[in-house]
Amino acid sequence: MTVSSLAAFVGLCAILALTPGPDSFLVLRYSLSNVKAGLSAAFGSSLGSIFWAGLVGIGLAALLEQSAEAYRVVKIIGGLYLIYLGVSAFVLSRRPQTPPREGDGPGVSGQLRSSFFAGLVSCLLNPKVGLFFLAVVPQFLPPGDASFGLTMMLGIIDFAISMIYLGTLSFVATRAVLWLKRPAVTKALERTSAAILTALGLGTAVSASS
Repeated sequence: MTVSSLAAFVGLCAILALTPGPDSFLVLRYSLSNVKAGLSAAFGSSLGSIFWAGLVGIGLAALLEQSAEAYRVVKIIGGLYLIYLGVSAFVLSRRPQTPPREGDGPGVSGQLRSSFFAGLVSCLLNPKVGLFFLAVVPQFLPPGDASFGLTMMLGIIDFAISMIYLGTLSFVATRAVLWLKRPAVTKALERTSAAILTALGLGTAVSASS
């Protein structure tokens, strides 16, 4: 791979990362709690790129390109998962907020795990990410060489770019919440992000079933 082709791939990954999607709203949602939860969601969502690269490398992701039914199923499941996350976030925002108590460490650990898996599962259930790798990665592989190692390297590059963007987004969102730490503002932001996630899920599920 030449330097120019590598630069082109990095540019495409940057465009993909900057395009608003479920991963961005998930990171914003969890960043409202604390920056660690936001970064955990960002890490999970970015790590999904490496999984998709691995599936492309062994040829399984090609099933989504060849089978409209498989693409539709994954898309519907992904949409339903986003609806679940959105509704759960809205229900949680309606509960009375209580100040954290000493010894709440396991709760924080559980929040980090849940935010990580939410980001990871959301990315894995987003077939558009898989199709991005199917459409883009082969163009950057040497002719006649579908190297698994090179495919994974491109996945790691996409992971790094996504993590930089989503991590920055998490820090910015957390700072904004700290600046506007009024409960009413925080609750409004939580409900807005929950509504957006639900709307994205509904749109995804409806478009897949039509």
